[in-house]
Amino acid sequence: MARTFSILLKLVSALVLLTVLGIWLTYWLAARSLPDYDADYEVPGISAPVEIARDNANVPHIFGTTDADVYYGLGFAHAQDRLFQMILLRRTAQGKLSEMFGERTFKTDELMRRLGIYDAAQASAQVQSPEAMAALGAYARGVNAWIAEVNEGARGRGAPEFFLFPSEIAYWQPADSIAILKLVALQLSDQIPNEVLRAQASLLLPQERLRDLMPDAPGTGTALLPSYAALFPEAIPGKQPSGTQYAMSPFPKPGLAGASNVWAAAPGRSTSGSTLLANDPHLGFSAPGAWYLARLELSSGGVIGASVPGIPAIVSGRREDFGWGITAAYLDDADLYIEQLNPDNTSEVLTPDGFKPMRTRPSIVQIKDAAPRTLTLQWTENGPVLPATAFDVDTITPPGHVVSAAWTALVSDDRSMSAVVALNHAHTLTEAMQAARDFAAPALNLVMADPDRVQMKVIGRAPLRDARHQSQGRIPSPGWIETNRWQGWRDFDDLPLFTGGETGIVGNTNNKTVEAPFPEHLSYHWGDTQRVQRWTRLMQSREVHTRDSFIETQNDVVSPAARTLLPLVGADLWFTGEAAPEGTPERQRQHALELLAEWNGEMNEHLPEPLIYYAWMRALQDRLIRDEIGPLAREFTHVDPLFIERVYRDIDGASAWCDVIQSAPVETCTDIARMALDDALLWIGEHYSTNLESLRWGDAHMAHHDHPVLGDVPFLKWVVNIRQSTSGGDNTLMRGVTSGDPADPFANVHGAAYRGVYDFADPDSSVFITATGQSGHPLSRHYDDLGELWRRGEYVPMSLDPELARAAGVGITHLMPRE
Repeated sequence: MARTFSILLKLVSALVLLTVLGIWLTYWLAARSLPDYDADYEVPGISAPVEIARDNANVPHIFGTTDADVYYGLGFAHAQDRLFQMILLRRTAQGKLSEMFGERTFKTDELMRRLGIYDAAQASAQVQSPEAMAALGAYARGVNAWIAEVNEGARGRGAPEFFLFPSEIAYWQPADSIAILKLVALQLSDQIPNEVLRAQASLLLPQERLRDLMPDAPGTGTALLPSYAALFPEAIPGKQPSGTQYAMSPFPKPGLAGASNVWAAAPGRSTSGSTLLANDPHLGFSAPGAWYLARLELSSGGVIGASVPGIPAIVSGRREDFGWGITAAYLDDADLYIEQLNPDNTSEVLTPDGFKPMRTRPSIVQIKDAAPRTLTLQWTENGPVLPATAFDVDTITPPGHVVSAAWTALVSDDRSMSAVVALNHAHTLTEAMQAARDFAAPALNLVMADPDRVQMKVIGRAPLRDARHQSQGRIPSPGWIETNRWQGWRDFDDLPLFTGGETGIVGNTNNKTVEAPFPEHLSYHWGDTQRVQRWTRLMQSREVHTRDSFIETQNDVVSPAARTLLPLVGADLWFTGEAAPEGTPERQRQHALELLAEWNGEMNEHLPEPLIYYAWMRALQDRLIRDEIGPLAREFTHVDPLFIERVYRDIDGASAWCDVIQSAPVETCTDIARMALDDALLWIGEHYSTNLESLRWGDAHMAHHDHPVLGDVPFLKWVVNIRQSTSGGDNTLMRGVTSGDPADPFANVHGAAYRGVYDFADPDSSVFITATGQSGHPLSRHYDDLGELWRRGEYVPMSLDPELARAAGVGITHLMPRE
């Protein structure tokens, strides 16, 4: 017995020792890829020494003798901190994810190949300005210098993820950076999935009810359009949308496209007598985040702000005498076309001049642990042909047809990268406007400020559409009819320009910017109808503003939607006078209504009322639409305040949604509101607590900064994912868009991953922040060190003082020319 015990003890001890050694070895290998910020490197491709001084927030301040050397330093710094992220973005654009991840990402690769994102990037590389090509080339050399250092110096393959997904790291090319800018454009637009969703809904609803469910932003516009069934009688409702998204797809779902807030005050509206500018671009959350703070000391002066790993420029930022910010313009920059195949030759499609062959090209997709597949890529005169299941287009495609896409980011003469690089050298509004002329995609609202003036310009390619366009770009249209096709581009000078004058404020929250009839309009689909109400109120509530008032506005969490909807929906429920015993659903309902009656609409993470409100409105919208559109209701996962307001104000008969079609009684809107509140309280009790006072909105509204690859892997997800209890919601200025996922519907998945406030009376008092940290390495203390500041609405200094960066930094890297 003693011998057996001794053997078991030795085995257990050996097992524990091996486990400890395995953990230590794993940690050691992973830690090898942590960069040394105080190291010196001899590198090829620079003309003189380059200094990368990282301040105490790990923001690199890059100094060099020439602009090319500075861009080289940015590429080196990006690669040190975000190499895996950059390689993943490049593979996404190239349609090469399956080489690393196998079969599960094949559909994403197929869609990217068929769209031709990387092909368009390679074509665009031939038309960039000399200045942009110099920046792209120098940046690529800087990235490649770090890749070479990783390969030669045994630096843990550059990132711990590369141990799990072994694959050679190809050297960086200028086209890679252009492709990543096109990915940004893709993430900022949901025009294509919105067209599909509108077509799906139009097959189930009459036009007046479709106008309720997918309402136009308030203002003038055309409402009466042909239904999708009128355009394509063969397309009948039948096949249901899959409700799934391709693995690692970069395409946003409706409601989760890019957004943002930006505004600027002219000297007459600022206490300092100079201008102020605030910007917080919104993207899907991830770990690491989408943004990377940096400062470049160029020949034209210092520029500091938010960069995107892979792109050699500051995308939103400032210099000493000029700053700019961006929001998604929601310009209708994409259209879907239904293409009729020749029944006698399916390689041909109908055009205005008869059947013509599609352009085709084979493309081989290499797949890890599986045989490669050969795709036959196809293009019509309108654009690339999409896979049948992409965006669920198969649910609206008549037999004998395919779907093609026209999108501004696919043009071969896209000089957007040249515009971004030129913007980094601008000192005046005039210079910035000249730079912006080259911009194609994504379409943006560009807000600019120098010390004396502010203005906002819509930039990007705007398709010209014929006034006789059958669908006005709102739903897919017949691709063989000439008047449905794009007729060229609108002139840059015709796009809206808003000047603040001496005493004005300009800004945008993705709200509707112009009221013009088709085809002079910009879009029918906008990103906001609610935040703009709160922003307008806060801007006009005081005569002059300060940096701190702009910060307060960026972090405002009052929901105008809640303030509007609750009195409407609960009008007949607040005080019924009915007694209800404790412990009954009726008493719980009364209790919830009592809490909401005293609530001011503040979506504070510590309050119970936001959770009650959101759960109620979510249950209400589902009850209103479920019986009319059936399974399609799962595509409408975000509460639309305009829809609910139309119903409860009975605009154009919208209260018809309240009656349940399948039931004999005629339900009123009050009945549905009461039942929906009971649904919500039951759901809250099952998932959180029946004690309403103990609820916290932040427990449901956790920000999910998930690793795109390892975020679902057991154990590792606790290391790589970042979670934060957050305030705000879908319709607050401090935006935190909920997921809509039935498993975790109120998780915060999309918001202001970058915030910056620039004060041109005292530029070095400007501030900025990102939602996670500068490093993409999970073992780095800079992986998430900015996240808690971001969560609390705090910032770090945004200074161009080089001595400040050097004095309190985490390290200074010197790059020396290799002889």
